[in-house]
Amino acid sequence: MSAIKPEWLAATEFIDHEHPAVREFVAAKVGAGDTAKEKALSLYYAVRDDIRYDPYASSMQREAMRASTTVIKGVSYCVPKAILYCACLRAIGIPARPGFADVKNHLSTEKLTRLMGTDLFAWHGYVSLLLDGHWVKATPAFNLGMCQRFGVLPLDFDGEHDSLMHPYNSSNQRHMEYVNQRGEFDDLPYEQLKADMFRMYPKLIEISEGRSGDFDHESVLRPT
Repeated sequence: MSAIKPEWLAATEFIDHEHPAVREFVAAKVGAGDTAKEKALSLYYAVRDDIRYDPYASSMQREAMRASTTVIKGVSYCVPKAILYCACLRAIGIPARPGFADVKNHLSTEKLTRLMGTDLFAWHGYVSLLLDGHWVKATPAFNLGMCQRFGVLPLDFDGEHDSLMHPYNSSNQRHMEYVNQRGEFDDLPYEQLKADMFRMYPKLIEISEGRSGDFDHESVLRPT
């Protein structure tokens, strides 16, 4: 294993793990006697389930992308949730980096599909973390309550194997398909993300800034 780089543990503008809100969130979820793996798993499920997933929370304001903002609001979409999990891990000394991929979402709501104009979700966020000497991927995007309403299999994480989006849902319909890896970074590549989101999904960004969406009540999925 190569040496651990300080960048993988650093507090940054977006991975602001020294913020009191992030520190309080971490302290409430882990125990002093827990192993690193136990802490990583506890924090994974805390971010997955305690922070509600909502694609209409896709604000591109800088502040909205910070881990501390996500904790305080308690709702966000996959990118800020990944940033928050990364911050939680770095806060307890576990090297972590946000990673991004483009995925095809074969199951979506009619409204979300119309606003996006495509089934391609660019810049889908996950986290790569170093546990027990090897890197694993974790995706704390979809909270359990949302999965139950939409018939999507909840994404579990054991700390040993990559936890990536399921290719099929609970009804054996095609769900997520990874089509492009964008890489892993020491901090959120904000300017590149923002430019692509405004270019690719202007209607979604417009509604997200106005917060007029209600994803929790759009539980009728549309196969694509």
